[in-house]
Amino acid sequence: MVNNLEYRSTIKSKPYLFLETKKVASLILQGLNEYEIKEKALKENIFQVNTESRKREIAATVIKRIKVLDEYLLQKLANGPIETAKLIVLYAIMKTDRLFFEFMSEVYREKLILRETHITDKDFSLFFQSKREQSETVASWNEYTFYKLKQVYIRVLYEAGLLKNKKGDREIIKPVVEPDFAKHFQENGDKIYLDILLGVK
Repeated sequence: MVNNLEYRSTIKSKPYLFLETKKVASLILQGLNEYEIKEKALKENIFQVNTESRKREIAATVIKRIKVLDEYLLQKLANGPIETAKLIVLYAIMKTDRLFFEFMSEVYREKLILRETHITDKDFSLFFQSKREQSETVASWNEYTFYKLKQVYIRVLYEAGLLKNKKGDREIIKPVVEPDFAKHFQENGDKIYLDILLGVK
């Protein structure tokens, strides 16, 4: 359960990583294991980054996210429509990042439920303030951390296709979810994530 995870701010240096996650899903389906993928990242620079530390960081992050996906979702991510693949990466981030999950549940979903069309700077401020009050860990973070988290959350939502624009009052886009994709979430006990994406109470 995501509620068992600690609050972390590491997403600010490890954002959406869509192409990287899609690539690793394909490698897993080809039969590569975690060690082989990390070796490939280091020796072949499959993520096309400059430093060894960044190669390791991306590999570790993507593998952690991939581990929450079952065979069906791996196949959909590697070979399915790009819109669905993007939602699967977003789902993997929600499953592995408690604060982002709570943002999606408490801000994004609420906006859809209330039929509000934009996510504003004030929404971020109120969300982070409420988390400061609920968690000593979050309260210990400095202002720059929240500034970076806000930037990354906006970027993730934009790249996932859930925001129309990144600046100003950001217009929300409600995703179109494939019927079999929705059914899979309902059957595997992860309906909460589908409800978040679709704005269901």
